[in-house]
Amino acid sequence: MPVRVRLRLRSLVGSGVVIETNALINSGFTTERPQLLIPRRLAEKLGLWPLPPNTLIVELATAGGPVRNYLVPDALEVQVVEPDRTSRVVKSDAIISGIEDEVLVNDFLGEELGIVIIGLASGKWRFIDDPPDKIRRSYPPQTWI
Repeated sequence: MPVRVRLRLRSLVGSGVVIETNALINSGFTTERPQLLIPRRLAEKLGLWPLPPNTLIVELATAGGPVRNYLVPDALEVQVVEPDRTSRVVKSDAIISGIEDEVLVNDFLGEELGIVIIGLASGKWRFIDDPPDKIRRSYPPQTWI
């Protein structure tokens, strides 16, 4: 099982809605800013659809070829939520996808949240400041279709 974490998302657009969801850590999703790819259905619940005026159209390279998505800069506050602690809050862009059904954390955001992957296939991870013997387990997939 790949690494999935529990996130608390707070929309910085509109009413400040807060939603918790599981998200896949995707080290192949590389950018120079913290970015969270969210399905359109989740964007609706967060008040990011219909699209805010500052939305950009971006083309992302994927294994299946280029895909166009919507980028809302600095749209979210993101935090990892565990039973014994939470990460720091990180401001993130939202990338809204009409194709993807799962939330994806990019490499930059994952590092800013302090996530260290221990086992790629087994879903084992820890926070960067956890004790070396602390092993956290992946969450199940959560889809937004």
